[in-house]
Amino acid sequence: MNITDIKCYAFWLGHRNVCLVKIETDEGIFGWGESGLSGREKAVAGAIEHFREFLVGRSAMNIGALWQEMYRSQYFEGGRVLAAAISAIDIALHDVLGKHLNVPVYQLLGGKQREYVELFVTATSAYEQALVEQVLSLKQAGWQVIRTTTGVHGSPEQATQFCPRTSLAQVSSLLTDIREQLGPETVLGIDYHHRLTVAETCSFIQRMPPGTLDFIEEPIRAQSLTSYQSLRQMVDVPFAIGEEFTSKWDFAPFVEQGAVDFARIDICNAGGFTEAMKIAALCETKYLDMMPHNPLSPLSTAASMHYCAAISNFSWLEWPPYDGDLSDYDQVFNRRLQPVNHRLSVDAAPGLGIEINEDVVKKLAFDFWEPPRLVKPDGSYQNW
Repeated sequence: MNITDIKCYAFWLGHRNVCLVKIETDEGIFGWGESGLSGREKAVAGAIEHFREFLVGRSAMNIGALWQEMYRSQYFEGGRVLAAAISAIDIALHDVLGKHLNVPVYQLLGGKQREYVELFVTATSAYEQALVEQVLSLKQAGWQVIRTTTGVHGSPEQATQFCPRTSLAQVSSLLTDIREQLGPETVLGIDYHHRLTVAETCSFIQRMPPGTLDFIEEPIRAQSLTSYQSLRQMVDVPFAIGEEFTSKWDFAPFVEQGAVDFARIDICNAGGFTEAMKIAALCETKYLDMMPHNPLSPLSTAASMHYCAAISNFSWLEWPPYDGDLSDYDQVFNRRLQPVNHRLSVDAAPGLGIEINEDVVKKLAFDFWEPPRLVKPDGSYQNW
C-alpha cells in the first residue's frame, strides 16, 4: 500500500486556524492528521510540501522508517516546524494503517489499557468572583479535575496590559478562596502560560496555604532546565510542563533531573504517535504520568484519546475550552468524539474513528491571525 498523495489544508475553524493533513494511497484508503503549531500553519504547510516530494510512492505501512527519514534526512534535524509537520503525517499514517487492518489506532500501539479516558476542564473567567462561581459550577456539573487560566487572555487587535506582580497577588487570593469552597477532593491547577519569572513563581506559591494547588502549569518557559531545577528547590507544587517540547530529546533532561511531574505532551507537535509512545516510556521510567495538551480540533482529540488509551502512565486529557462560532465543526466533522460524564469512551472504530468532509474543508479559507500581544505596565513585551 503506497502513498499516492499528501494534501495539506490550513483554514479557519471555530476560533483559530487549524492545519489538517490527508494522506491518500493506491488502495483507496486515506488517513487524516493534524499539526499543532498554532499561528504558524503556513510554515508547516511548506514543510509538508517538501516531505511530500520524497514520500509519494513510498509504503504507507513503514511508519517508523518514514519517521526516521523525515527527521534525519536534513542536516538541521528537529525544530518546531518540522516536528509539527512530521506529527501530522505520522498521525495520518496511523489512521491509514488502522483502516487498512480494520482496527482502531490504539490497537496498533499495543491495545487499550483502559475503557475510558478521563478529561480535565478549564475555567477561563477573569480573576474575580465570576471565576469562583464558574469553578463551583463545574464541580457541581461533575468535573473532578479543574484548571484555571490567568484570567487575562488579551486581544489580537491591540496589546493588553498584564502586570505579573498584580496578577500573582489577585490569583493567589482567589485560588485560596476557591480551594476552601471546593474542598480537598477536587483536583485544582492553574496554567500560567509562562508569564512569570522564577522569583515571581516562588512568591506566588508562598502566598497560598499548602495543598491549594495540585499542579502549576508552565509558570516559566520550558527552555531552561536550570531554572526549573531552581524552582523545584523553592516550591513543592507539582509542575505540569512539556507542551513546548517536540521530541524525546527535549523531554529527556527534564525527566532525568526531576523537573517535570505531569508531562504535557502534544501529540500534534511532538512527532505523532511514533515519538509520543517513546516519550511515554521515558516518563514511565520515572513514574511520571502523561497529561496531554489538546487545544486543537476534534482530530487532535481523537488522536490524543487513542494515545491515552494505549499508555499505562496517564492522568487526564485536556478537554479544549472551545469558544467562538463552532457551527463549522458539524460541517467539517461528520463524526467526532463527544464526552459522556466528563470522559471519552475508548472508541473501537477503525483508524482514528473520525470522519472529515473534505469538500467542505476545501472551501474554508485561511484567516491570518496572530496571538494576542501582552505588555507590562512599562510597555515592555510580556509572554502570551
